[in-house]
Amino acid sequence: MSLPDTMKAMVTMGHGGMDQMVWREDWPRPEPGPGEVLVKVGACGLNNTDVNTRTGWYSKAVKGATGSPGEPDAEDPSWGGAPIRFPRIQGADVCGEIVAAGDGVDAARIGERVITDNWLRDPTDPGNKAKAGYFGSERDGGFAEYATLPSENALAVRSGLSDAELATFSCSYVTAEGMLDRAAVTDADTVLVPGASGGVGGALLQLAKRRGASVIAMASESKHVQLKPFNPDLILPRDPADLRSALGGRAVTVVADVVGGRLWPELIDVLERGGRYVTSGAIAGPMVELDLRTLYLRDLTFHGSTVTPPGTARNLVSHIEAGEVRPMLAAAYPLAELREAQTAFIEKRHTGNIVVEPGKGGTR
Repeated sequence: MSLPDTMKAMVTMGHGGMDQMVWREDWPRPEPGPGEVLVKVGACGLNNTDVNTRTGWYSKAVKGATGSPGEPDAEDPSWGGAPIRFPRIQGADVCGEIVAAGDGVDAARIGERVITDNWLRDPTDPGNKAKAGYFGSERDGGFAEYATLPSENALAVRSGLSDAELATFSCSYVTAEGMLDRAAVTDADTVLVPGASGGVGGALLQLAKRRGASVIAMASESKHVQLKPFNPDLILPRDPADLRSALGGRAVTVVADVVGGRLWPELIDVLERGGRYVTSGAIAGPMVELDLRTLYLRDLTFHGSTVTPPGTARNLVSHIEAGEVRPMLAAAYPLAELREAQTAFIEKRHTGNIVVEPGKGGTR
């Protein structure tokens, strides 16, 4: 296959607003290094990580919700605490085709349809969280026509789903599965999911149901009809006047949360004695108030969840191929309209995931 020397890409030039994302039609196409593959991107999903990294939200100097303006500490602006190098092509959730292989990679992989395992691990110490990086953060990602990544991070997938649908899985569903693993969710649990209409929230709903757990979804009432096909046991408003009353006596053993914000104390207060809280985000704001008496008198356990165990993404592929999880594709935009797509993503009026496609017009 003859490959171009340059490509179209949306390149993030530094921390700040949307103007930091610059459209280029002459960006050098990357070459796969030893042990790497080159993927022609069919679609790439949007995630909160893209917004948080661009704005510097991971800095503790920024107090507001995802997308909030702030003045990040230059020494602490990223999820891992080390400064991100710019320019950077963001975008983690790639679905595409391997079109070239670097030294040491079986050339038979060329032509494979793949999705990404986004966690970049030290091959000599893959379980070490301190050595983990993320595709689209610590190295260039998929908001471009082509992307390179380690061969082991390009996971072959056999599915009749479209590229846009497959690009909704990697970050959201791996994040959700990591949260459920951390909280040791089983069929004996009832899991409360705030923000169930978002990418991670929808994945939590499906994956918790897959484990046999009962699931209570919380979302804006306008989105309830779109959640019903995923069979939550109960759907509540996003911000009920009295959460405990809205639960109608149901016992909540796990809160799986990526929202945080003002409602957080109520979420903790409805947990049963011995319950578990797990979080992998704070879309509505990271600053919350905790009464320590609730934590210790109720024997609660709190879990933070970011780096997932090796193998989580491969297990997800098997769930996709078996039809055990379904995509929640809200909209697809052309890659050149990434700013518009990210604006819609931040506004959170959609249900599920938004993707961009380098080679197509939108399907909105």
